[in-house]
Amino acid sequence: MRDAMLYKSSLHASLADPVLDTMNFLNEVTMRYPDAISFAPGRPYDGFFDTGHIFAHLHRYLDHLAEQGQSPQQIRTAMYQYGPTAGQIRDLIADSVRVDERIDVTPESIVVTVGAQESMLLTLRALMSGPDDVLMVSTPCYVGITGAARLLDIPVVDVEEPPDGFSCADFEAAILRERARGRNPRAFYVVPDHSNPSGTTLSQRARTELLELAGRHGVLILEDSPYRLVSPETPLPTLKSQDTDGVVVHLGSYSKTLFPGARIGYVIADQQIVDANGQITLLADELAKIKSMITVNTSSLSQAVVAGALLATGGRMSELNARPASYYGDAMRATLRRLDRRLPPGLRAELGVRWNSPTGGFFLNVQVSFDSDEDALTRSARNHGVIWTPMRYFYPSGGGHRTMRLSISYLTPIEIDEGIDRLATFIESETRRRPD
Repeated sequence: MRDAMLYKSSLHASLADPVLDTMNFLNEVTMRYPDAISFAPGRPYDGFFDTGHIFAHLHRYLDHLAEQGQSPQQIRTAMYQYGPTAGQIRDLIADSVRVDERIDVTPESIVVTVGAQESMLLTLRALMSGPDDVLMVSTPCYVGITGAARLLDIPVVDVEEPPDGFSCADFEAAILRERARGRNPRAFYVVPDHSNPSGTTLSQRARTELLELAGRHGVLILEDSPYRLVSPETPLPTLKSQDTDGVVVHLGSYSKTLFPGARIGYVIADQQIVDANGQITLLADELAKIKSMITVNTSSLSQAVVAGALLATGGRMSELNARPASYYGDAMRATLRRLDRRLPPGLRAELGVRWNSPTGGFFLNVQVSFDSDEDALTRSARNHGVIWTPMRYFYPSGGGHRTMRLSISYLTPIEIDEGIDRLATFIESETRRRPD
């Protein structure tokens, strides 16, 4: 009996896309060089986690259900059985985004998902219906959305972000260019606040112009903002809170504001859908139909833990995250100070190095004068004990070949200082390195 064999060419083409291998490569490098300091993972800082909090949140939610008049049997069913496909804590999420983000929507317009990643998959599957529909993305772009589009065979169009921030003029030009090609720009994905991977934030003027353009051209905006409430300054209003034309689908997540292991996200999709008979539903209802065929429902236990956290602060995740936000702000400033100290202006000019200075979030970018590819990363980890992420991973159509992403969220102050020292030594060595 011989082993069954399949040819890679017989599998879905997305499996040959290098983007799907990026996390595996970074994990492999990290495992091979365990003593290296890693600026790669965009994870929350472990020091804020306490296992006792999980039980406290869970008990708080169970008490809440009892206070709402549910019987012990109903509570057992809520925890042990399959729950509503759209989620069982939608009312608490609706209350939370109302007090924290000034987003006023009904619980029925929310679908609770397995992380924001499922929200992306559901939304793309629902919206992209024809062969000419395309997804536009602000580039550099989070690989999760481009990976989801690739899995669904959805064409992706870059709207490249200039060095000084997002350009609405470039966005409109891209819309017109795609329509001239006979394609339909259906949706535009953007992270308005401290984006992954660039760390940039849209100004209020850019937000206003973006909403106006989307409404005028009939393009939906997929707003993803996981870093707003873990950043030290008062954030600008979300796009959704300013959405008067119903053009924004808001993707939310508790991975950064609570903990990633909960795997709880949500999508706010209050757009009205009219069928051939004139019946009206919400886009959220359609997303729930798709979810029922993918994950059936989101873990009741995970929802209960998130609900307990929301109840603890009256829905104000910003209050729960005041200390982490301060920590991440300090970490970003410490990283920028150390870069400036270790690579002062004269040396920066000599080496051809520069970086941006985000005011929050987890990420910043460092531009160098050499190719920041996998080979360079391997040399960095092996010879200098420091790991970073190649920015080329975040350019769907190519780019970012001489830029690296640094994540500051997972490290202690001591690790940041040592890691930047190692990074600077690597940059000096690599810049002056003779070709093999």
